[in-house]
Amino acid sequence: MTGVTPTGTIPRRRGTADLDQQPWTRCRSCPALLYRKRLRRNLDVCPECGDHRRLDAPERIAQLVDQDTFRQLPGPATQVDPIGFVDSMPYPQRLAAARAETGLAEAVLCGTATLGGYGLVLAVMDFRFLGGSLGSVTGELITRAAEHALTNRLPLLLVTASGGARMQEGVLALMQMATISQAIAALREAGLLTVSLVTDPTYGGVAASFATCTDIVLAETGSRLGFAGPRVIRETIRQTLPADFQTTDFLLRHGQVDMVVERRALRARLRWLLAAAAPALGRPARTASTPDRATGALPPPNGLSGAAAGPAAGARRGDTGPDDWTDAWRIVRSARHTGRPTTLDYLATAFDGFVELHGDRLGVDCAAVVAGLARLGDRYVAVVGHQKGHQPRELRARNFGMASPAGYRKAMRVMRLAARLGLPVVTLIDTPGAYPGVEAEQQGQAAAIAESILAMTGLPIPVVAVIIGEGGSGGALALAVADRVLMLRNAVYSVISPEGCAAILWHDRAAVPQAADALRLTAPDLLRLGVADEIVAEPTGGAHRDPAGAARLLRRALLENLAPLLEVPAAELVRRRRRRFRRYGAAASVLPSEAGPE
Repeated sequence: MTGVTPTGTIPRRRGTADLDQQPWTRCRSCPALLYRKRLRRNLDVCPECGDHRRLDAPERIAQLVDQDTFRQLPGPATQVDPIGFVDSMPYPQRLAAARAETGLAEAVLCGTATLGGYGLVLAVMDFRFLGGSLGSVTGELITRAAEHALTNRLPLLLVTASGGARMQEGVLALMQMATISQAIAALREAGLLTVSLVTDPTYGGVAASFATCTDIVLAETGSRLGFAGPRVIRETIRQTLPADFQTTDFLLRHGQVDMVVERRALRARLRWLLAAAAPALGRPARTASTPDRATGALPPPNGLSGAAAGPAAGARRGDTGPDDWTDAWRIVRSARHTGRPTTLDYLATAFDGFVELHGDRLGVDCAAVVAGLARLGDRYVAVVGHQKGHQPRELRARNFGMASPAGYRKAMRVMRLAARLGLPVVTLIDTPGAYPGVEAEQQGQAAAIAESILAMTGLPIPVVAVIIGEGGSGGALALAVADRVLMLRNAVYSVISPEGCAAILWHDRAAVPQAADALRLTAPDLLRLGVADEIVAEPTGGAHRDPAGAARLLRRALLENLAPLLEVPAAELVRRRRRRFRRYGAAASVLPSEAGPE
């Protein structure tokens, strides 16, 4: 089998030397005449227009992995012609011609390597080989690569470039979609990261299987991805297609990929993801005392524990002045201040790095919810939060922080990824409520919120929720089923807005301040009720007066609250979380022996 030698040498494609002797080449997308060596130094990206020229598998590997670390995995040497297919020439002759032209045995090159020092298994498709089509041997090679990753507990990177399943092998080529997908499922079940890098073009059976069923889907700038190609769509159903159909902009806008990355940034982005999925750099020593035997709860870092704190909770209410906590309406207005730091602001200041993951994979990327992987101190976490914005244009673009069903589906996708990788989850909540529009109802808003609440009750990882502004009704609770619930001093959390409450019960807009006070929605109120575990102080005058100071206070609170949770076994975390929510309401006044099974 031709390919990479045991020393890690990546084979040159046939004809490369002749091409490199040509000093100039013309860009396919603009009139620029380019010096070939300059183009190579720029990773085969046109320096004039940014067009990303297609790379073959050896070139792609050379650009991505650490030098001299690639080792090719052994593969089957059999030649498959299951149905004796003949068009203008017999299928075996086509295979022989492709092998002679590319120097590869099949349409994929699989092996192990390191990237930024992190080990991985990768399978890189080559479009030159029969259009990168997925045949039985191609599928076997990719499946074996996935199985090697599982055996050796390594992440898997799939780089796709394909026209789809190989027609010359009939339905057996189609079966490879399921064969590879189930190998990826085994990696996911084992908590091993799977990443696909979609390159141009990726269509058909590859797009409808392993290119899009990995944990994270990246698309290289300029790529196209789709189930059916534009020509097939035009010729079968005669549909007029939009100008940007199946482009990276189209894919990102419709929630099909996590991110679009320029070639020059791919290696750094992949290294970041590999680092996030690697074992933690070291857990901080456990600082909390042993769990309370009666409740199973860990005492919070500040020594308070919500309703159980009794007088201490009341004392905390007066921290910023005896009159402040009673002025509920003033606090509501402060929570809504457009200058307050948003989720993205805190990600840029309270955390040490963030990679956003987009989309719900079902057609939408809700801008009102931000989700991704972040670094906090010496460990990685998943972060999900509502995003409002500051200026009118951004507020409208983010729908004022009111999430659609797609936003909650995106949040669940990232939280489930965190669970597979063993990463804690931090949620930052700031929403007037879930979006109540007709389109949201058509897409199942109530079911999406219900599913998010249900999913969070069973996450086998630490979850810390922080109300950073408004905590509006079920739209907030959908991200707040947590082990620890923190509230910023000027945040609010309520079953309904004061305006809605005044309209329904007082029938008078003038009663809004009275409704705000009656709802008991401030941080001290929620601490006293046992819904919040801790109040995070804000700089004098509110977080909007000193965003950097607010970020420092939030960071400290997150580190303090995560530390003890990291030492709790997964099953115990789930048990305590469920017990926590079981205690609310009427059940709180019932003796444990009368409350029924937990």
